[in-house]
Amino acid sequence: MPPRSPASSSSPASSSPPPRPSRSSPVGSTPAPASLLPSVDVLVAVLRGAGCVFAEDEAELILGAARTPDEAAAMAARRAAGLPLEHVVGWAEFHGLRITVEPGVFVPRRRTEFLVDQALAAVPHARVVVDLCCGSGAVGAALAVSLGQVELHAADIDAAAVSCARRNIAEHGGHAYAGDLFAALPGQLRGRIDILAANVPYVPTGEVPLLPAEARDHEPLTALDGGGDGLDVLRRVAAEAPRWLAPGGCLLVETSERQAPAAVEAFTRSGLTVRLAEDEELYAHVVVGTRVR
Repeated sequence: MPPRSPASSSSPASSSPPPRPSRSSPVGSTPAPASLLPSVDVLVAVLRGAGCVFAEDEAELILGAARTPDEAAAMAARRAAGLPLEHVVGWAEFHGLRITVEPGVFVPRRRTEFLVDQALAAVPHARVVVDLCCGSGAVGAALAVSLGQVELHAADIDAAAVSCARRNIAEHGGHAYAGDLFAALPGQLRGRIDILAANVPYVPTGEVPLLPAEARDHEPLTALDGGGDGLDVLRRVAAEAPRWLAPGGCLLVETSERQAPAAVEAFTRSGLTVRLAEDEELYAHVVVGTRVR
């Protein structure tokens, strides 16, 4: 999974806009009447004082999520202290959806929408989908919405992520499991998976301390640290994926521009037919490997 970046959601000192309203909503609390909540100006002052570039937009989102005046003030204080906005309001926008994001769970990045688009283009009639290293389950939920009736599975090593993913994929009939990569999945999926989306951690261990505090302090290390060169988990997934993919099925993994050649090599060694997809605007790089037989 990637570090937070200009293609991701905003941080107190970031130039990225906050989440936008979207077509479906997470769980929901009922916001308090506007007349009972603090004024936008009060919250904007708190957020701007903490360096939030989009203080006005963030204040509106907080007011929309708060149920009481005290909750609105507390939410603004948590945001000003550096908590990711998505953890404060309880959701993130991803591929046109509102995805519930609970405290301590990896926040889905905007650039990962490119992975979803590549999966849909590669296997447009997929019927069995697995979201591996699923975090909040955003990728799986987005694929299920686009594909329609699918058999959806998600897995993560982090228990909090699995609990959150379970909520996000429940309406799509999805199942979420806790465990280490493929060991978490039901054995009956071997040889049946059409789309295997694995948003693996790919930050090199030595670079984790350099990440923005929002990621470093508030997201699980297992969702960030990819080992010495950042590709330890990717190599494990690539090596085992062919046994789980259906003929014509695809493995898709996000990586960085610097790591892309080594990631492609790992896919090739596993026997997959490989291509590298890139989006300059999102600064996204996705390795796509297909099982041809």
